[in-house]
This record gives sequence, structure tokens and C-alpha cells, in this order.
Amino acid sequence: MRPNRTLEIGTGLFVLLGFAALLFLTTQLPASGLRFGGAKDTYPVSAQFDNIGDLKVGSPVTISGVRIGDVVNIHFDPKNYKAVVSMRIGTQYNQIPDDSFASIQTQGLLGGKYIGLSPGGSDTFLKSGSTIDQTQSAIVLENLINKFFANYSSSAGAQNQAGNGKGTDTQGNAEPKK
Repeated sequence: MRPNRTLEIGTGLFVLLGFAALLFLTTQLPASGLRFGGAKDTYPVSAQFDNIGDLKVGSPVTISGVRIGDVVNIHFDPKNYKAVVSMRIGTQYNQIPDDSFASIQTQGLLGGKYIGLSPGGSDTFLKSGSTIDQTQSAIVLENLINKFFANYSSSAGAQNQAGNGKGTDTQGNAEPKK
């Protein structure tokens, strides 16, 4: 009976380690607001978007693919009907032009959303409490698919009408197909 007990304890420890690893990985995903590691010196910046897609608190903020900060808060502004995204950017990135462009982008085809900053050309820089005015909302895949099918169905309907056996002459009068 002794070997069976050892096997059960080993299996239990293996399962426990698996859950611990899963918990650790879950806290490290961008969608989770939890992150292990000390907080760096940061400054707050915000931007307004018409549509944020599935952007989440904890998503990265990048310039040229380099992570420079995180999304810390998302709320709706009822006055202008836009989503306000609050970000914190590392203080070592203190020379970002204040006319920079913020867009919500997707990591891969079905990946999570993040904010990509494209630097502008201004001589003044973002500072604590700045707002990024130039933004591009998230591209929602469902909307693109709906537009594609709407265009496809309308062009198919136009082809059916044109192929119904009747053409038109130069004055727009219907003439029978020969």
C-alpha cells in the first residue's frame, strides 16, 4: 500500500503546481489588471475613442512595438458619447510629442487589443494629465464582415437584375435579349 500513497501525493503536488502556474500566467495577461513586479515611475495620459472594441484595463501602450505603458482605466463620457481611456506611461518616455496619434490595434488576427502611439512632430511633449487628441478607434471584425456581406448581396442583386434577359438601349428603354 505504500507505493500507491506516494503516487497519490505526487499526483496531488503535480496538480497543485499546475494550478499555481495557471494562476501566475493569468495574472500576467494584458487583460488582467494584476501584474507582479514593482510599479515604475509613470505619468498619466488620456485619449478619447469612438469605439474601443475589446480593449481592457492592463492592455499595453506601445510605440514602434515597444511597450511604454499600460491602460489603467476605461470609462464612458456621457457628454460627448465617447470612451475615455486613461493610460500610464513610463517617465523614461517623457519626450513623446503632444501631437502624437493613438490608435487601437490588434495583436495578431484574433489577439487582444492594445494602444499604439505614432509620434507626431511637435516640439512640445506629453506631460502628466495630457490628452491625446488624434485617435483612431478599434476596427471591429464583425462590422467589416457585415459590410462585406452587405456589399456582396447588393452586387449579387444588381447582377441578377442585369441578367434577367432584358438589356437597355442608349435611351434607357428595355429591349429584349437576342
